[in-house]
Amino acid sequence: MNDATADEKSNEKIYEALNKAKSLLESKNLDTKAAHLLMEHVTQKSGASLLADLREPLTIDQQSAFWNKNEELLTGKPVQHIIGTEMFYGLSFEVNEHVLIPRPETEELVYGALERKSNLKKECRVADIGTGSGAIAIAIKKEWPEAVVVATDFSEMALETARRNAATNEVDIDFRQGDMTAPIAYEKWDVVLSNPPYIAARESAEMSRTVVDFEPHSALFAEDDGLFFYKRLATELPALMNRTGLIGLEIGYLQGVAVADLFKKAFPKASVSIIQDINGKDRMIFCEISE
Repeated sequence: MNDATADEKSNEKIYEALNKAKSLLESKNLDTKAAHLLMEHVTQKSGASLLADLREPLTIDQQSAFWNKNEELLTGKPVQHIIGTEMFYGLSFEVNEHVLIPRPETEELVYGALERKSNLKKECRVADIGTGSGAIAIAIKKEWPEAVVVATDFSEMALETARRNAATNEVDIDFRQGDMTAPIAYEKWDVVLSNPPYIAARESAEMSRTVVDFEPHSALFAEDDGLFFYKRLATELPALMNRTGLIGLEIGYLQGVAVADLFKKAFPKASVSIIQDINGKDRMIFCEISE
């Protein structure tokens, strides 16, 4: 008997496999949406196409790949690590254990920064501190090609991932290794953006094991009730910012007042605002410098 080819059909339809996979994930208190993302990857169908083709049978190869990868899902491993990519701001990013998986909330930071760039010169110098996968820096460069974008990270492994993402998305970014503002010190900046670690260690017990067990803790947790890196930025950025400038930071949803106060003290003449995300939670602060 010949081996099955990729085109041979199994007896299992897409909806049957999805329902079974979602039931298995639910039994382990894992996110059932991961099954849909995995199926899209295995079948190479978009979300809309997948819904239209739910009664289509899987090929033998697709069925094998789906259930093999579903075993990984059941360990709690993020689906993005299994398929190797995540979408952010309409762009595809490689993700792995060295970088934080980009979140939709961070897209709002990019959008908010672009919305506020009208008061800045066209060829701005932009720094993304703690770039991870490069998501913020790459999305900014795509939307604002005239900007000179520099991205930093303490982790060389993260920077290697970010460099590959920049190449994939065809943007030119200067990646620098080092701690927080150290790689951009002694220069002046028009825009500084950052999604720093901001979760207090005590909060880990309430978090999804998919996040705690598989994403880099150095990108998640911070001392001083999660405020450690904001305090550093508030201390270090005044010497680095041009007098017409913009700072945009992602924050934990309970940190708005505390982080805003830090930047009001650091930049007493600036306009500091707390911005909510699409879910109505405090998620960003913007510090607009115009002195």
